[in-house]
Amino acid sequence: MGVAIRRARQEDREIVARLLDEAFLEDPVTLWLFPDEADRRAKNATMMVAFLDQTLHDGRVDMTEDGAAAALWIWVPTGHPCDEDGPALIRQAVDPGNERIELVGRLVDAAHPRRRAHEYLQLVAVAPDRQGEGLGGALIRATLDRCDRERQPVYLEASTERSRGLYERLGFMDMGYTLVLPDGPAMWPMWRDPQ
Repeated sequence: MGVAIRRARQEDREIVARLLDEAFLEDPVTLWLFPDEADRRAKNATMMVAFLDQTLHDGRVDMTEDGAAAALWIWVPTGHPCDEDGPALIRQAVDPGNERIELVGRLVDAAHPRRRAHEYLQLVAVAPDRQGEGLGGALIRATLDRCDRERQPVYLEASTERSRGLYERLGFMDMGYTLVLPDGPAMWPMWRDPQ
């Protein structure tokens, strides 16, 4: 499949932010974070912009040339410490009264492996009307190919059974535990050694 992929630039910020908001508006974790639809529509975009800005600053954002899909990657060095302040800062930026935002951040951070340096796929988003075309897989494969050449592992958390299946087809393995949000959905930490 010939999908044109490039690194996102600062001038792509608005396009990628809109894509992330649309793609994650009905994600199980987002639904749990913001159960009220009006609240979710008002605050999900702010949360996605916070993740995007962090990645534009500290990592890499890949996108399809047509802006229909994007992947947010962060390099994590060996022994990277827990981010004590990050979850609280995201909560303050997005919705100070919403403890669930900070809880998810702390659970994800505590589960994050630290024994080996790796690429971290923080988010991959495909426009809702373009899902099922292989765009997300193409974006991920491009980085996996590089990681394989450089002998680097990759880590992520799947938030749906559908995405979990995609990641398994790409060589990711469940890490043997599940992150379960209180009265909410599960997330599956997954690891991929270089192949």
